[in-house]
Amino acid sequence: MFCRDGAGPCNVATPACGPAGGRQDVNLSHAVLSAPLLNPVFANRPTTIFAVMSALARRHGAVNLGQGFPDEDGPPGLVEAAVRALRSGQNQYAPVQGVPELRRAVAASNRRFYDLDIDWETETLITAGATAALGAAFLAFLKPGDEAILLAPCYDSYAPIVEAAGATPRFVQLQPPAWRMDQAALEAAITPRTRVIAINSPHNPTGRALSHEELQAVADIAVRRDLLVICDEVYEHLIFDGRPHIPLMTLPGMRERCVRIGSAGKTFSMTGWRIGYATGCERLITGMMKAHQFIVYTCPPHLQLAVAEGLAFGDEYYSSFISTMQMKRDHFVAGLTDLGFDVLPCEGTYFATVDIRSVGGKDDDDFCRDLTENAGVAAIPVSAFYPPSDPNTPRNYARFCFCKKIDVLDEALRRLRSHFKSAPPARDAQ
Repeated sequence: MFCRDGAGPCNVATPACGPAGGRQDVNLSHAVLSAPLLNPVFANRPTTIFAVMSALARRHGAVNLGQGFPDEDGPPGLVEAAVRALRSGQNQYAPVQGVPELRRAVAASNRRFYDLDIDWETETLITAGATAALGAAFLAFLKPGDEAILLAPCYDSYAPIVEAAGATPRFVQLQPPAWRMDQAALEAAITPRTRVIAINSPHNPTGRALSHEELQAVADIAVRRDLLVICDEVYEHLIFDGRPHIPLMTLPGMRERCVRIGSAGKTFSMTGWRIGYATGCERLITGMMKAHQFIVYTCPPHLQLAVAEGLAFGDEYYSSFISTMQMKRDHFVAGLTDLGFDVLPCEGTYFATVDIRSVGGKDDDDFCRDLTENAGVAAIPVSAFYPPSDPNTPRNYARFCFCKKIDVLDEALRRLRSHFKSAPPARDAQ
């Protein structure tokens, strides 16, 4: 496990590792008093791998293809809309549920793209990014003693929030290299204490879009076992090759037992705005609102008003957004393939996953550190998306982010080509 400052192995029990991740002189009172008072759910975890790898990339002047953010802003019209709202006096607290304009737009977007009839007044919630929506959902739906089913690999915020709610995460692994969900394994993981299943499609880090068959399996289990489902759909508008995005909420029996979470940051390439939104039945959305109000309370009104305008953009925006990102995927994947990487299929998101054994890699932590320090290109080890204590975690995959300018991707490929000067060793036939 990387140290929080990216400088070496992390020993979370060492008080000399300060809050910013750097080594500090030990303060005796801090060492004696702080540790017992900290919540171990968070204190015993390292800083998120995304922050670690971005810091390492900055230190070594690496092209950062680790943390998932675009390197250019989204539509200029969205910025202008935010400026207009800012100058018009939209600078005080917004309603706790979100401004009516954005909630109406979220409901309209559900109807437009998925034929979902959403009541904007009772079935929508605006949150401080999708991560806050996920946190509010876990905290609202779980109580101490419950269990939540998580599909590993999964976004690293899921498990800590489940544990903070006093519940226990139970992991069901998606099986590489196809990363398909095994219905039998999902069934086997459910116990009388299971309350929630969390799914993510299109999926980070693998780039998979769950098939209708897989979604139907989740729906069947949720209805039969009377479970709630948290649907992380932040990449809903980044699905490629003409595939449709299928919200679980559209399947029979799921309208009243799941929430659907989206992200303006992902849809409009404005990740720093931190505007997310959730839709679901009134009972679930009200529960989320009551959790969110005590964590964040509300979100910047001028940004909400701008996102409301963005959600109403014409079809040409969304089709251009998808085609541009698909072009970047194809360009970068072709470059990686030419270098000898075994690149797994990417059906959505802006992440390409590679099997590092194809270029002689063995351990993904070591591989990503070496790539950042010596090749000048940062990637994320996929093992960071698994529970740290799981002995079955695969350690031969790395994730690259391709939502960058073409010249940035080309520079990364140039650096990788220089790093892997000799031809990669031939792999044994499978």
